Amino acid sequence: MDLGIAGKTALVCGASKGLGRGCAEALAREGVHVTLVARTAEVLEATAAALRASVGPQVQIKTVAADITTPAGRALALAACPNPDILVTNAGGPPPGDFRQWEREQWIAALDANMLTPIELIKATVDGMMARGFGRIINITSSTVKAPIDALGLSNGARAGLTGFVAGIARKTVEKNVTINNLLPGPFDTERLWSTLTAPALAAGQSVEVFVDERRKQNPARRFGNPAEFGAFCTFLCSAHAGYMTGQNILLDGGAYPGTL
Repeated sequence: MDLGIAGKTALVCGASKGLGRGCAEALAREGVHVTLVARTAEVLEATAAALRASVGPQVQIKTVAADITTPAGRALALAACPNPDILVTNAGGPPPGDFRQWEREQWIAALDANMLTPIELIKATVDGMMARGFGRIINITSSTVKAPIDALGLSNGARAGLTGFVAGIARKTVEKNVTINNLLPGPFDTERLWSTLTAPALAAGQSVEVFVDERRKQNPARRFGNPAEFGAFCTFLCSAHAGYMTGQNILLDGGAYPGTL
């Protein structure tokens, strides 16, 4: 299927590894010129080099080593890709813990990273998309928006706030062929998943490998997701064929969420 987005431009956040990288790779393979943003320059450049080798010189791959959760980082990213047709927002989630231990500083940091940063990026790009008559905005959030986990309260709260915001604005942009959707990943085989499960594994007195394998078997799919399949789904949502879907929260979790809605 021709997705109809070859030659478009995309700004992809958190793109050096994990789910962000999966999205950047899938978009580039469809002929989209991609600007990759991530904090660690060395890892980012290695990812970009591999992607350039994969897609060839006809697809432009730019990099911005910056913290997208800061005003300075967003300014650098938008200077490199000022008029994206596609925006994929993505930032690492805040640490787990007990809500009794979190102070205002921790809450503000979570809101900055996982609610306000996507909103600022949408604010900076959505009017241009509407003027051009095409735009696709994907926010990578979390399955905890639908099924909260008590230890991830900072993430639950911040991402739920973004969800509420998107629910309103997405109905105002779709008439101009600009859609805004949220992708809610469950367990994917990423560095983030392994780091998140390390502490509970050690607390349970198990090796991390054994603990992670048990979690894998608990999923109805009996596996974790692959970042490449996440990227493929993201890219379809960014395609010319997905203009009638907006304001949705789409789970990719192997069936772990047991609800019907």
